[in-house]
Amino acid sequence: MKIVKYRILLVFLSASLTSFGQATDSTSSQSGARLILPDSSGWNIIKENQVVSFHVLTSDPDPAFFSIHGAEELGIVFDSLGNFSWQPSYDLVDRVTRMKDYTVIIEASWPGRPENLRVRETVSFVVSHVNRPPVVEEIPVFYVKQSTNNTYQFPPEFVYDLDGDPLVFKSIISEMPEGSVLSSQGQFTWNPSRSQFISIRREPLELEFIVQDQPDKAETIGKLRIAPTQQDLPPDILLVPGVPGDSLFSIKEDETLNLKIYVSDPNGDDDVSHTSFVSNDKRVPPTALKGNTPLQYEFTWSPGYDYVDELNGSIVTDIVFFVLDKSNNRTQKKATIKVTDTEDLIKKDAQLYEKYRNYLLEAGRLVKLLDENQKELNKEYKRARRGKQHRSIVNASLGAVTGITPVVIDSPDQSKIVSGVGGTTVLTLGTLEATEVIGRSKERIMDKIKTGIDIRNRVQSAGDEFARKYALKSIRRNAEFDKDIEKLRATLNDPRIVLLELDAYERNVRVEEKDLKRIFLDYGSENR
Repeated sequence: MKIVKYRILLVFLSASLTSFGQATDSTSSQSGARLILPDSSGWNIIKENQVVSFHVLTSDPDPAFFSIHGAEELGIVFDSLGNFSWQPSYDLVDRVTRMKDYTVIIEASWPGRPENLRVRETVSFVVSHVNRPPVVEEIPVFYVKQSTNNTYQFPPEFVYDLDGDPLVFKSIISEMPEGSVLSSQGQFTWNPSRSQFISIRREPLELEFIVQDQPDKAETIGKLRIAPTQQDLPPDILLVPGVPGDSLFSIKEDETLNLKIYVSDPNGDDDVSHTSFVSNDKRVPPTALKGNTPLQYEFTWSPGYDYVDELNGSIVTDIVFFVLDKSNNRTQKKATIKVTDTEDLIKKDAQLYEKYRNYLLEAGRLVKLLDENQKELNKEYKRARRGKQHRSIVNASLGAVTGITPVVIDSPDQSKIVSGVGGTTVLTLGTLEATEVIGRSKERIMDKIKTGIDIRNRVQSAGDEFARKYALKSIRRNAEFDKDIEKLRATLNDPRIVLLELDAYERNVRVEEKDLKRIFLDYGSENR
């Protein structure tokens, strides 16, 4: 009986291998068990909404318990017997990516065995995008008037593409009434004549048109029902962006709210007489609403930094847009706007610019002061050198006297006899260091010159770096701005400055805007 049983299992295993093929790169256990998956070419390459199903087997004769990992959000159905079924949804791959990989792990286990045998296999599916044709829902009836240029824009909430593809409207020539025009953007225009108006009064017209997506050019045929108006209907108003009912918008004080308002009238767009708005806050100016065409308006409004009190944090403003027809029929839509308090960047940028400019003024004033002090020190140094060259003392002294001998001079008057001193005489020219005696020391002046040059170079370098780094107002908003100010301040307060005795020059030093641009080439005057 045991021999018969094993033969039956071997035959079943052979048939399974023939049907599904042996999976590649499977994880085998020590007992040699492995998963058996389909081996046909491209079996794991599927499309969105395509159903793929197969049965997973193992090479082990004992029945296994199957499970799958990583398929929680994919919608894969996989039971413990190894039955796999999956129909990828349309939202797995977008129209731009076109193709995407999804990987799952299929596991087979034998819980009853003492060695706790398990076999795992990683399976990758390549899912390609499937383009869906445009969707055309039931479009509201288009009511027209006789001898009036009736215009109808197909609403985007009724004609759309599930994949987000751009749409192009195409007319069917045989369906178009005489004198009507359908643009590629979905605007239908018709001025029915008297006979046409009487005809649609007897039986409303159902106009077929084509909506084509791009670039795949999938097409859908839609229908527009056209009927004559029999009563004075109120006009329509549409806010974009917005919802069919009242709309809620949240903005900050420095943001701009932009709404497009489209109006129309079932009795004909010419029946629209007035479009405007009212607000519960008088600070919303009437000029915020501007008309581009008689049927299209644009609302543009920026609250400003003073709109919300800092204590409140936010304020809610209601704006009601309304449209009137010639019979004073009224339709309105309300927009509720929540304005949140925000930091006044204009004021902050102005304050940061003042700090930026003031510290550069201090740096420029110090550079200019050091330059003037340098000139004064150079003059003192030249005077000191001239004093040393021209101030000398002649020192003469008698040397050794060798003897005294009478000297007789021939003269008619023999009574005159001159005595002469014979010997050697020493004459010394001694240079007097005038700078040490009169004025300041030449060496001290040279030390001050070197100190002034070193401080000047440090201030110039620090000022150039600060002016260049924070020339733009957006960079000044960073937290490093205050830290760099402290670094620049430390450079300006060099303790060696007191050694230069600059007080006598500081009162006469002035730095203008043009001096800043000359001293610091990268200085930026952007403050707002």
